[in-house]
Amino acid sequence: MLIDLFLVVVGFSLIIFLHELGHFVAARWAGIRVLAFAMGFGPALFSFRKGLGMRGGSSEAHYIAMVKAGTAAGVSSTEYRWNALPLGGYVKMLGQDDADPTAKSDAPDSFQMCVPWKRLVVISAGVVMNMITAAVLFVVVFSIGLETESPAIGMVAPNSPAAKAVATNAQNLGVMSPGLKPGDVVTRIAGEEPLSFKDVAMEVLMSAKGEPIDLRISRPGIAESLAFSIVPETDKSSRLLSLGIAPAASKVLRTSPSAAERELIAKDLVAFGLATAGPGAELTGIDGHATASVYDLANAARASSGRPLSLEFTRPDGTGAVVSVTPKAELSRRLFALQDGIAIELAHIVGFVPVMKVERADETGKSGLASQDIFARIGDVQWPSMLEGISEIRRRAGKTVNIVVLRDGAQKNLGEVKVSSEGRVGFVPSSTADDSTVIARWPSATRFELPDEVKADLPAGAILGLPPGSRILKVAGEPVGNFTEIRNAVRAAAGSRNIGLLVQLPATAQAGAQVVQQTLALSKVEAEAVGGLAWMSPVPADLFQPRQTTLRAISPVAAIGMGLHETKRVMLQTYVTFARLFQGSVKVEHLSGPIGIARAGVQLADRGFIWLLFFMAVISINLAVVNFLPLPIVDGGHFVFILYEQFTGKPVNVAVQNAAALAGLAFIGCMFLIVTYNDLANWLWR
Repeated sequence: MLIDLFLVVVGFSLIIFLHELGHFVAARWAGIRVLAFAMGFGPALFSFRKGLGMRGGSSEAHYIAMVKAGTAAGVSSTEYRWNALPLGGYVKMLGQDDADPTAKSDAPDSFQMCVPWKRLVVISAGVVMNMITAAVLFVVVFSIGLETESPAIGMVAPNSPAAKAVATNAQNLGVMSPGLKPGDVVTRIAGEEPLSFKDVAMEVLMSAKGEPIDLRISRPGIAESLAFSIVPETDKSSRLLSLGIAPAASKVLRTSPSAAERELIAKDLVAFGLATAGPGAELTGIDGHATASVYDLANAARASSGRPLSLEFTRPDGTGAVVSVTPKAELSRRLFALQDGIAIELAHIVGFVPVMKVERADETGKSGLASQDIFARIGDVQWPSMLEGISEIRRRAGKTVNIVVLRDGAQKNLGEVKVSSEGRVGFVPSSTADDSTVIARWPSATRFELPDEVKADLPAGAILGLPPGSRILKVAGEPVGNFTEIRNAVRAAAGSRNIGLLVQLPATAQAGAQVVQQTLALSKVEAEAVGGLAWMSPVPADLFQPRQTTLRAISPVAAIGMGLHETKRVMLQTYVTFARLFQGSVKVEHLSGPIGIARAGVQLADRGFIWLLFFMAVISINLAVVNFLPLPIVDGGHFVFILYEQFTGKPVNVAVQNAAALAGLAFIGCMFLIVTYNDLANWLWR
């Protein structure tokens, strides 16, 4: 962690040094006197001046005194400084002060006395140097090879634009079902060939709001590419444009260079019965058959009739491991929408809904929750489903919510738990479907909406109106201990359509836990739906690493081409980000400042030195773009003023320059405060 942070700081410093070096070299070429070449801001820690040597602090006052005394012969006019705050740098030229346009000099080697076209070269030299730096870094990266997520699709969110889209040539190719599918590969998006899934996601994010984006999809078993035209929608959680897709998974179990992440991965492997295989193991076979992709596991589970599957793994050291896993019974699902529009799939069996529990609690323990806690109450909701629980927590975003959990068979009141501004309390949600028959309440139509395309009648279990916290003991005389057993018993008895239930009602202040008989009256549609439920993989796809592809040029010339292409792409992407910011599809809260950039850099440095070089190339381009925006104070604003002087023959009025400088300082100060707040909020509270 500290080594990665050190590398990121060194990389930032190098990018800034090269930017300022561009200004410095151009100023020397133009014959402009350079007073200081500084790294960082604030007071000088140490400095060097030819003729005076290295010293602590700045030698400027001493040099000025020598000039006045006429003893400065043989002493350089340029001081090289390392300042206290390593967050930037500058080149100070005679007669040039970004914050004070009135600071002029009539000396023949001053900034003002230099012809305008040469000053344009000096001002733009830093940006040019950043572009060259980025291009060189990209060439190095693509010569060595960059491991990144392939442009293949894994998860497709229900009711998302990707799930509802219909290919324009679907009928001609015999494709009957709508939507993108796991395993699809994006071959073109918006007319460009994506090199990675990142390119796909960024193209969608940067698209114009309300405008369709064209995709070409390669699908196994389909001879030709499928053509889609999909309008991205704003994701209610991130507030960014999205299609509702995630990258495809590989056959290799997750691993990480981070000790904290390795600990979480180890816990997940234990929870899903794969600890014997271990991190980094590759799924090579299922029941003796070789696997082509991790999605073969879902197909094998679907055809298993619930019998255990034998999974064969090859560990990184070449040894083998065989693990037996039992497929999970598929439950019925229905889409609901929270009040802020987020769609959530609710799992149920004929209207019986499992209660929300904690799959994994935040390691900090700030919420007081523990893994496998069952929620007995969240706010005003008793025994909440995942839908009701998430809704109740999000409804109290930025406040607190009272939480009572069932832990080790006894209820425990956690008191008022802080809810983040994003509506989270620090846990990964799950349900009690695998280990209990306690039921939650069927969602109220007044609180939750159904998307128009899935409007449906109340299921039989919901019609019974059993109070939340009730426990199903028997179905058609068969004892049941989890939702899989409820499903199997209902399927076995579905032919009669009227099924007897034995239910334990929750204890009240007036009476203990009563056991009552109920009759479940299934409709024909429900009976057929339950009969059609299949089996699912017990191992989630996100337990496997994303499918990787290596971006490597086949020759030095190709590496240069890829480097120039990536430089152009990132530069245009940065400009488009500002355009989308004004259009509203990108929000101010999505912008990052120095803290957020450093965090991102540390995370990427964790992935290897090549990723750090790639990140530095991207940052170098962003620095160039931001510096060359036509804003006062930055290089782009000065370029506009000098360009005006070049064409009119006279400089911009000093009063205008002063007003612009103040406005620029105020704007940049406000943006710095905003992005710093965003960084801290993302780091500490979200």
